[in-house]
Amino acid sequence: MNRQSRASRGAAPAEQAPAEPVAPTQPLSPPSTPETPARRSRRGWRLLAGFLFTVLILIVGARLTWAWLNPFGEETIDRSQPVLLQSIHDLSRFEAATGNFQVVVDLEKDASFLPDAIKGSRTLFVGAGSVDAYVDFSTMGKDAITVSPDRTSVTVRLPRAQLERPSLDNKRSYVFAQQRGLFDRVSDFLSSSPENQQELYVLAEKKIGEAAVASDLRARADQNTKTMLEGMLKSLGFKTVVVKFVDES
Repeated sequence: MNRQSRASRGAAPAEQAPAEPVAPTQPLSPPSTPETPARRSRRGWRLLAGFLFTVLILIVGARLTWAWLNPFGEETIDRSQPVLLQSIHDLSRFEAATGNFQVVVDLEKDASFLPDAIKGSRTLFVGAGSVDAYVDFSTMGKDAITVSPDRTSVTVRLPRAQLERPSLDNKRSYVFAQQRGLFDRVSDFLSSSPENQQELYVLAEKKIGEAAVASDLRARADQNTKTMLEGMLKSLGFKTVVVKFVDES
């Protein structure tokens, strides 16, 4: 037995067969549900909104970049000289009324033997301006004001109101429409000083001046001056105030 026990102790242990690897277990995924039409529609709207937003950003960025790097941009620089005061005149007149006028000037220039499409022009110009009516007190003589001995009444003889030159408002005056023939267009294109609008302004001023003369602007100025003097002289203590014009008896 001792030999068998020593033999059994000296014998090598029997080799065991290697175990087969066990594949890792994976969690079971839930079954995929098919995409519904509503979900596809929402996804399409999101993509469309994102695309439109990107296009909008690109357009705004392009415009800002062009405005910043505009090679055709112009810069206005005022190099005018200081204004020179030439003279000062003292005025002794009362601005009694102002009339506002507007006229449409229709100026047409035709050639004798050519049609308007070849040679000729027609311009519609809207002229807006004002005319002031005033009474010049500097023309009054020494006997123009008569005061009673008791200083309770006064008589004033005034000159009639006059009209100032018409003054056109550049902001409200403009060319409404213009038609030009072929020769006129070519001539203006080649000319270093194309036709200006001075003639239109002069004609508009003339027509406004004529309209002011035909209106009751001077009569309104006479009445306003008379009312002003009556109120001022009565405030000075005169009880009777008579205002006449030099052409009245």
